[in-house]
Amino acid sequence: MTQDNLRPGRRAVLAGIASLPLVTVLTRPGDAAEFELKYATGQDPTHPVNIRAQEALNRIREATSGRLDIKLFPANQLGSDTDLLTQVRNGSVEFFNLSSLILATLVPLSGMTSLAFAFKDYDAVWKAMDGDLGTHIRAAIAKTPIFAVSKIWDNGFRHVTSSTREIRGPADLQGFKMRVPPAPALTSLFKAIGAAPAPINFNELYSSLQTKVVEGQENPLAIIATTRLYEVQRSCSLTGHVWDGYWVLGNKRAFARLPEDLQAIITRELDRSALDQRADIAGLSQSLQQELTAKGLSFIDVDREAFRAALAGTSFYAEWKEKYGPEAWGLLEQVAGPLG
Repeated sequence: MTQDNLRPGRRAVLAGIASLPLVTVLTRPGDAAEFELKYATGQDPTHPVNIRAQEALNRIREATSGRLDIKLFPANQLGSDTDLLTQVRNGSVEFFNLSSLILATLVPLSGMTSLAFAFKDYDAVWKAMDGDLGTHIRAAIAKTPIFAVSKIWDNGFRHVTSSTREIRGPADLQGFKMRVPPAPALTSLFKAIGAAPAPINFNELYSSLQTKVVEGQENPLAIIATTRLYEVQRSCSLTGHVWDGYWVLGNKRAFARLPEDLQAIITRELDRSALDQRADIAGLSQSLQQELTAKGLSFIDVDREAFRAALAGTSFYAEWKEKYGPEAWGLLEQVAGPLG
């Protein structure tokens, strides 16, 4: 699948995004950067997270007069998400763009941002993530060999797709075989509602759907488009069950070896691209529905409150409140309101 993603004739083009101009920094033959680093992602090259990351890396090279060259490796070229998390921890990859859901396997508190039905809209998301809750989670990440280099990026609100039954209400998820990322928060969410979630790495997602290992999956619309999941799925239920963000993670030791002026430039430019990428994802919501409908994917509007009520009738929220602790839970409820 990764190779297919890299074939120009097979790439999905996101309207208004893939055509954005990229800054190119020209160097003379034989010029070598003083520092050469790697930046890995799991997303297709056409995804806004890679387009905006490449823009940031170009600006970083330009601002440092070529002293610092960070090369982008998209589409899991250097390994699966779980492999890359290990690599950024040991420093063989210096920067890695990772979903907060999967980071939760190392930093459990990271998964709190994707607690089911916690955020009603983007205003609530950014109030939390650029505020006290985001600061609290960044501190937890920094207790490991890695740290959050910039503001959190946007992966979007996640929706359920299916190749078999249409998911219109909680009852339709009973026994539904669906792929979820290796993320405890999502596994427990769908188990609580009665589905049969199967944790599978992102680079195996398409083939798992194509071979019917699973009936469906859940992801934001931008992922569904760039990885062509519409080819192996029939319907998309707009559940918006969780919001997910991407942390740009850095290896502490590798970052500390850089001069302070270069560190500041990296953070500044990645913060700038984070804000640009957030605007991209928010703006793509409607245009992607139209694009995916034209490609044969049908959309189903659902009553999100019905799903939330079904979940509230289980022990789901009580269990996660106990795991996250009263301090973190209180910071989330300041924005989300009472949960459970």
